[in-house]
Amino acid sequence: MSTNNTRIPAYLKAGDIIGITCPAGSVQMDDMQYMIQQLEAWGFVVKLGTTVGTHFNKFSATDDERRQDLQNMLDDDSIQAILFGRGGYGAVRIIDGIDFSTFNSNPKWLLGYSDITCFHLHINRQFQISTIHAHMNGGYLPSSNDLFSTQSIYDTLTGKPIDYSIPSHTSNRVGECTAELIGGNLALISDLIGTPSEIDTDGKILCIEDIGEYKYNIDRMMWQLLRAGKLSKLKGLIVGGFTNSNDDEIPFGMTEVDIIQEKLKDFTYPVCYDFPVGHQERNWALKLGVNYSFSVQANEVTLIEKV
Repeated sequence: MSTNNTRIPAYLKAGDIIGITCPAGSVQMDDMQYMIQQLEAWGFVVKLGTTVGTHFNKFSATDDERRQDLQNMLDDDSIQAILFGRGGYGAVRIIDGIDFSTFNSNPKWLLGYSDITCFHLHINRQFQISTIHAHMNGGYLPSSNDLFSTQSIYDTLTGKPIDYSIPSHTSNRVGECTAELIGGNLALISDLIGTPSEIDTDGKILCIEDIGEYKYNIDRMMWQLLRAGKLSKLKGLIVGGFTNSNDDEIPFGMTEVDIIQEKLKDFTYPVCYDFPVGHQERNWALKLGVNYSFSVQANEVTLIEKV
């Protein structure tokens, strides 16, 4: 059950240092320039980790190198926030080797999504410290930049309370609640059940998104959440983008909305679909671990941070 005990790291101001590290997949150094330029335009100082611009098989570097790079930034008191360069895969390979004691004593903002959900869930469950679900390097590229999404990162980092509204989806379920927001990538949420990073959804608003999954696998992961009790005590559900989903030669026969609705038929809490969060240009920053007022009405959905 949400107890409203989440700790909020200090908000940033001009001159503060943001570290960038890649604890999972790799990024090209040339592609990093757009992110760096934006952060510096906002008045921040950028400190690049040793895993930025490097490559090792599927990852940015070896497990030990990725773990140590993140560890150094967590322990560096001069760094006020850590922005992850990319998701992909790899966080679960290093998380149990990370010492969070300094971070726990002196929290700082961690920003990212996708595979970074591993860190969001672990930190929420073990330390009750707020983190930020937001675009990484790819969201700053000219080909995929959404100005509102980018601005939402700055606003969230500097302490502007989140206040979002979108038109309603035809499949939404109306209702209202106030509760803590937690969540991220559906595959990571499902994979981490039964581990020390397992998500606690009781009395909370859950947000889910994913990319490139086969529909039958989305169905399997939603059954996993349902059977594990992760959907039964929710206060609300936010469904973001399920981009580039796949189907077999023999069609699964259900849309992503159908798959999710099937698992929710015995519950009555508010649900919204197509919220601008996920592997897409419109990926609005979400401060996780804090309380929001969530309202789903016939014409409008609002998500407003409770300060």
